[in-house]
Amino acid sequence: MNAVLSDSVDFAAWRQAKQDEVEQALSTWVPADAPAGLGQTMRYAVLDGGKRLRPLLVLATSEALGGSHQAALRAACAVELIHAYSLVHDDMPCMDNDVLRRGKPTVHVRFGQAQALLAGDALQALAFELLVPDDGSVPPDMAAQLCRLLAQAAGATGMAGGQAVDLASVGLALDQSALEAMHRQKTGALLRASVIMGAATAPVSPEALAHLGRYGAALGLAFQVVDDVLDVTADSATLGKTAGKDAAADKPTFVSLMGLAQAQDYASQVLDEAHAALDGCQLNDMAILHALADWVGRRAY
Repeated sequence: MNAVLSDSVDFAAWRQAKQDEVEQALSTWVPADAPAGLGQTMRYAVLDGGKRLRPLLVLATSEALGGSHQAALRAACAVELIHAYSLVHDDMPCMDNDVLRRGKPTVHVRFGQAQALLAGDALQALAFELLVPDDGSVPPDMAAQLCRLLAQAAGATGMAGGQAVDLASVGLALDQSALEAMHRQKTGALLRASVIMGAATAPVSPEALAHLGRYGAALGLAFQVVDDVLDVTADSATLGKTAGKDAAADKPTFVSLMGLAQAQDYASQVLDEAHAALDGCQLNDMAILHALADWVGRRAY
């Protein structure tokens, strides 16, 4: 298995600097003054929590390809807003009915279901607004491409469709192919889109873009397999969300399908595929993207 490529870059320092930059940008762009307390709810849902993996993937890919930093930062925050809105809605009683997220009460527990629903709606709209600024920082053709990529990843053929399959699969015994297909939509689509959106801020060859797409897809699957492992092996305080929730809800997972040890081995296998896809790009500066893959894939070890 590939190791984190730390010889040429201080990944921890890079990650912290970018997380801080994203946090500051989100704090600036998520309004506090939306009416009837909506701004407070939106900010509670987004700020001060989370690994910011999706924004980091956007920024790292853009940097590796020499892309526009202003466009990449907006794309990074847009992806995170979509992710945040999805968590707000997924945690509600009509779906996963969870009470803990990122180490604090879920949005509907803190602010009520109606306000949580509206906050999610507003965060989704804001994501696309960020991609079409009126200050000229994102060229119109690039903005249109970014909007299309994000919409495809978030919609019926991506995250929302995967969540629909997930809800319909409670109590069912999915085979590996069906389980992977569900998670390539529910979780993987937005992670893959983060990579592709970063690439969209820069000149990139079709060959390199195809390899980056395979990297993003493998990373998304590895993320989910590891998430299923952690749902079994970690506690709620470590996860920042309710541990054991999937098993309690009788949801199909990679652990329920394969067993714990085999699921851990499969996560390592898929992680190797992500590294191999990056190697196929034949670009000079892939160290951060390799390190991000290991950061995702080794959370359970």
